[in-house]
Formats: sequence, C-alpha cells, structure tokens
Amino acid sequence: MVRAVGIVLAAGAGSRFGGPKALARAEDGTPWVEIACRTLLDGGCQDVVVTLGAGADEAGPLVPGWAGTAVVPDWVDGASASLRAGLAAAAGTSADVAVITLVDLPDLPSAAVRRMLGPDGGVLGAGTLRRAVHDGRPGHPVVVGRRHWEAIAAAVTGDKGAADYLRAHAATVVDCTDLGGGQDVDRRDRGR
Repeated sequence: MVRAVGIVLAAGAGSRFGGPKALARAEDGTPWVEIACRTLLDGGCQDVVVTLGAGADEAGPLVPGWAGTAVVPDWVDGASASLRAGLAAAAGTSADVAVITLVDLPDLPSAAVRRMLGPDGGVLGAGTLRRAVHDGRPGHPVVVGRRHWEAIAAAVTGDKGAADYLRAHAATVVDCTDLGGGQDVDRRDRGR
C-alpha cells in the first residue's frame, strides 16, 4: 500500500480574510488547521505536516500534537514558499506521495482525500500526479508523487502553486464535485 503524507498549506497572511487563516476557527471553535489535519489523517495519510508563517507563534499550538509543522520564514513570498517548505518536510518522511490541501477548505471531506488516493492506495506511486476538480475548476486536494517533489519546489514562484507544473505534466483529473468542500473561504464571516 502506498504511504501518504498530508501537507496543509497555512503560512499566508490571509489579507482578504483579515488575518492568518491558520488562526481561523469553525463556528464550534475547532481550529481550521485541526480540521485540515484530521481530514488528511481520516482520508488515508499516515503523516501530516502543516506549514506556518504569518501568525506562526499563535498558530503552532492549534496544530494537533500528532502532526508536524514546518515554519516558512519566507512566507511573504507567497504560496510557493509554503509549498516548498511542505515538500521539504515531506521529504523527511517515508511517504511515496504527498496529499496537498489548503487550510481554508474547512468543508473539504476526508472522502475527497480517499478518492484522490484511490481504493487501498490504488496504483499510486512516486510518479503520481493527481488533481481534484470541483464543478470543472481545478482545486484541492492534489496528490504528488515523491519523484516530482524537487522539480515542483524548483518550478514554483511567487504566490502561485503547482498549477502550471500539474498542467504541463498532464496530471490526472479526479472529479470531486459530488463530495463538496472545494470552495476556499476568503471572507472572515465563515470563520471566528
């Protein structure tokens, strides 16, 4: 069975949100970082890493004790810095694939992660590239095999993730529309 590490990208300042989304909480008080970590774990990831940048000192205690953290000193450079830090942390695990998601997807179900990993890990391996699509729009989770980690880290810049790399390398598209939860939250009225 394939071994998966989950990566929660949570290092940004959340300028449209009004503050770091790593500090956001659901209406019941549960931190979004905890929700994202649990989604990855329940979806089939054996390890989980959260990238932290803006508000890292306050966000660190919100990360479940069983998950790791990767502090992103250059978080102001955008999503690429968070992704690079997450992939570098993943390299320290024995995972074959990384399942990447965003902290601002509190409604993403673990079923989406399971679908992305396939039954019993499916045919996933070090060369895997899979991207979730919601209502025809590319989104998360994204599954990236270990063989691509260095290349993606070298290719991403600024506030862009791996979309160009995934497109250029013909990532397999997995429709997760029926599962819901693919819309990121950019307004504070969804958090506390």
